[in-house]
Amino acid sequence: MIVPQDAVSAADYERHFHLRVDRGVAAYIGGAGADGITQQANRAAYDCLHLMPRALVDMAGATAASHLLGQPMAYPIIVAPMAHHRLVHPEGEMATAAAASMTGTWMTVSTQASVAVGEVARATRGPLWFQLYAQPRPADTLTLVRRAEDAGCRALVLTIDAPVNGIRNMEQRAGFRLPPGVTTPNLEGLAGDDFVPAHPGSPVFQGMLRTAPTWADVAWLCRQTPLPVLLKGIMNPLDVEPAIAAGARGIIVSNHGGRTLDTLPATLDVLPLVVDAVAGRLPVLVDGGIRRGTDILKALALGARAVMVGRPVLHALAVGGVAGVAHLLTVLQTELEVAMALTGRPTLADVDRTVLHGVAPGA
Repeated sequence: MIVPQDAVSAADYERHFHLRVDRGVAAYIGGAGADGITQQANRAAYDCLHLMPRALVDMAGATAASHLLGQPMAYPIIVAPMAHHRLVHPEGEMATAAAASMTGTWMTVSTQASVAVGEVARATRGPLWFQLYAQPRPADTLTLVRRAEDAGCRALVLTIDAPVNGIRNMEQRAGFRLPPGVTTPNLEGLAGDDFVPAHPGSPVFQGMLRTAPTWADVAWLCRQTPLPVLLKGIMNPLDVEPAIAAGARGIIVSNHGGRTLDTLPATLDVLPLVVDAVAGRLPVLVDGGIRRGTDILKALALGARAVMVGRPVLHALAVGGVAGVAHLLTVLQTELEVAMALTGRPTLADVDRTVLHGVAPGA
């Protein structure tokens, strides 16, 4: 696959993506919950926040490198967990992993990946994380954990904001179904939803939620593995203390890309509230709406240690395969460096809220 000459930003890859992929696939990948208010808010929040430049700063030795969970990190960018990469490219997660490795980018493999985590690990250089959905049977959850450990994953990302699916009207209107050949090998041999008995009452309250995890289950999971467990889907500062008490080693501020409960606030808007509640005890990451290096700098300024990038990766994968994803990630890295240079921040340690317009020095 050849990267289009006019694909020079994440927005360009999204434009080409919609020209190339099936309507149902586009609805699944781009689909928002209900009316898409939260998804739109995620993007708008970045556009509404402005940066302040600095002039004549000595940028000798400038770098965007840092450390996260004890591991060196070339750039504060991680490929977010996303299901079914083979929907848009025959090599699926293997192509994404190759591109991430080429650019020194960390990657998170989804429970619902279309390639088994062990195979992805063999194609990956650098830290690989595994995103985990708690299964109806604790033994099945533990099986997934062991598979991730055996693959050499460095961390588990437990998604906690989707005990039930959101209202996916875009998918419903498009009639999306997984095509033949796109499977979830990580879940092979597990009971899955078949374990949840049918109930004549509410399909949500007496159905899916009957096996939904609680804070006690998070604490149990953290005791079962030496891997650090990060909780993905925290939006409310009130959930910070229970997360820390349960043993979480990191928090990812996320509203599931606007795919679950609609009318939630943008992740960028609640990020500083969560960061303040954490008070430096854990690293805080964020996803949702990130399309530019300036977006990454804004998130770092509000206290994120790194960002997760989701849909743009699938857009680039569909359009340009390995080369497309590698190019997209390189574009984001370069844009971040440019933003750091023009705001006079030689290192990530120099990035704080004074990068933002309207924040007084020393605030």
